[in-house]
Amino acid sequence: MANILLLGAGAVGAVYVYNFMRAGANVTAICRSNYEVVKKDGFTMHSVRFGNVHYTPDVVRTVAEAASRGISWDYIIVCSKCMPGSTPSLGEIIKPAVGPKTAIVLIQNGINIETEVAAMYPSNPLLSCVVYLPTTQISPGVIDYGASQNETLNRLEIGTYPASAAQVHKDVAEHLARLVKKGGGNADVFDDIQPRRWGKLVVNAAWNPISALSLSSDADFLRSSPGAVDLVRNVMLEIVAIAKAMGIQGVDEALAETHLDRHRARTVGKEPSMLTDVRENRPFEVEAIVGNAVRLAKEYDVKVPLLDAIYALAKGLYESGLRSRQDAAKEGVV
Repeated sequence: MANILLLGAGAVGAVYVYNFMRAGANVTAICRSNYEVVKKDGFTMHSVRFGNVHYTPDVVRTVAEAASRGISWDYIIVCSKCMPGSTPSLGEIIKPAVGPKTAIVLIQNGINIETEVAAMYPSNPLLSCVVYLPTTQISPGVIDYGASQNETLNRLEIGTYPASAAQVHKDVAEHLARLVKKGGGNADVFDDIQPRRWGKLVVNAAWNPISALSLSSDADFLRSSPGAVDLVRNVMLEIVAIAKAMGIQGVDEALAETHLDRHRARTVGKEPSMLTDVRENRPFEVEAIVGNAVRLAKEYDVKVPLLDAIYALAKGLYESGLRSRQDAAKEGVV
């Protein structure tokens, strides 16, 4: 039986808690804002794929609490938001639970997010994952996984970091994929996960900040002005240009156009996670999704004027939200 510690049991994490429990794993979930509710009542998930289910995993508040139980963790699954440069770092947060053979699994958005953890744990298997899962936590402990959208999409793309990792690490990736499938999900292992990450970034680096800055769903934004479609397309093409400069295969203009066409075909818009975070005045993944791409563009001498502008605006919005939360904390506002 695999021992799994999952950090970040929000919308995505809660689905994987259920997935791994169904697979027969020993799962402990680290909850934060939803801890009290989940500890008392467990999770309720409304889903087309799994049906309407209630489940009660083992729940803790912190990694240190989980580590104090003396369990040798086979996997630490990270489903929390990716916040590069934060203090403490992700590597420091998970340190109490990391054993010599613990596999660290990053189910997170963004690009170039693995280096910090890889440097801290060079001998541990490090799995980088791209996830497609239409899920929202509509209230603490209550998960809408595709129910309101009548969707069953469930895809986890897994690869070692780096791609040249030892075969034993690649075997760990295969084992994780089997666990996901056993629990009712879909998973595929790739020799090199980076083209998959960049492929998703073509969408995320355009739609997340544009929707957050305009307070619009994708469909609403595309209908908002004559230049909206071209703006989204050109931001996507800047991501393509960075990927090409780095030698990433399969990330090209045709892929960008395919993604854009999918959004243009929608009559009912979708709100990406960054827009939801802005509406709720929560921190959002500006560095992982936009900032890292901008920095790589500079490193590879790729001109990305639209991404530069979007990053500056999104970073300003992020800092504004941070100040408002700090002010609220000083005033004792919850």
